[in-house]
Amino acid sequence: MCPVTPTPGPIGTVQSLRRHLQWAVELEHATLPSYLCALYSIDAERNPDAAEVVGSVFVEEMLHLALAANVLNAVGGRPRLDEPGMLPEYPRTLPHGDKSFQLSLLPFGNDAIEMFLQLEQPEPPGAPPEADKYETIGQFYDAVEDGLRDLCRREGEDKVFTGDPARQVSSGPFAHTAGRLIPVTDLASALAALEEIVEEGEGTSRGGTVWDGDRDVFHPERDEVAHYYRFEELRVGRRFRRGDTPQSGPTGDEVAVDLAGVRPMRPNPRLADHPPDHPIRTAQEGFNRTYCSLLRTLEWSFDGEPETLESAIGAMYDLRARGQALMEMPDGEGTTAGPTFEYVHGR
Repeated sequence: MCPVTPTPGPIGTVQSLRRHLQWAVELEHATLPSYLCALYSIDAERNPDAAEVVGSVFVEEMLHLALAANVLNAVGGRPRLDEPGMLPEYPRTLPHGDKSFQLSLLPFGNDAIEMFLQLEQPEPPGAPPEADKYETIGQFYDAVEDGLRDLCRREGEDKVFTGDPARQVSSGPFAHTAGRLIPVTDLASALAALEEIVEEGEGTSRGGTVWDGDRDVFHPERDEVAHYYRFEELRVGRRFRRGDTPQSGPTGDEVAVDLAGVRPMRPNPRLADHPPDHPIRTAQEGFNRTYCSLLRTLEWSFDGEPETLESAIGAMYDLRARGQALMEMPDGEGTTAGPTFEYVHGR
């Protein structure tokens, strides 16, 4: 039986719910290019802690993308990723989010850390759900959860969860996360999937603690902190330990960050920065074809062929090689080239 929500949320129909869950798919995807640029720019031998943090967050954002797609499939929607609108020009805003915040393509460093902290910021205590123009990701998912509960209360779960269970993704390239990929068939599993997304981003109990409820996949002797607090560890230069709180900040072991060990990628590069047939532009075009091929594979996976998700692993390795090769190409004024993440139509 569905829990009763005291007051209906702004998501009042199944069609509106599907639309907002597609926004959730777009939101989770929107974070990926920024994380990949930061990750590719890191010299992992000189910055192992930073490489672990950014790499683990990227994989968990991929997991969140799959979870959002599972919820959308469960309510009879069809996740869409292979569309030009998924890759607007950078800097860009979050889909249907607060326009005052923008994501950029940046190399790892202080600016990137501050951007990621703002992106993953926990919702303030008592903050209202926000179905559109949301200030924090947590508030957006609060609104989605309220909509789910209200629709189930008014119409019944069988009228809301009409999707084919065979479309659910139950495994994928998520080896570097302790997070759970949850098949969604009813309200309870949908709420669990959405809670997994938010807890990994801002901590358990909706930001009340720094921990996300999992064990650290790289260091099983430690509990894992949520995304926001992983970036705070990099900013402060210390790890969180038991007893630390969001208010105290991290007081544990030192975290070493060598900003000199980062490839100096030009921020927000564009194909138009170079003429046709320029070596950098040619390499960027190759990267974009590979990334858009990955988007097509992900759409197939979420649109009725869940078994194809495993094939995304090969594309990710190819993508990393192309991205790092770009960041070895000088691009003037002490910078290197970088990926542009511009859409390429499939053939």
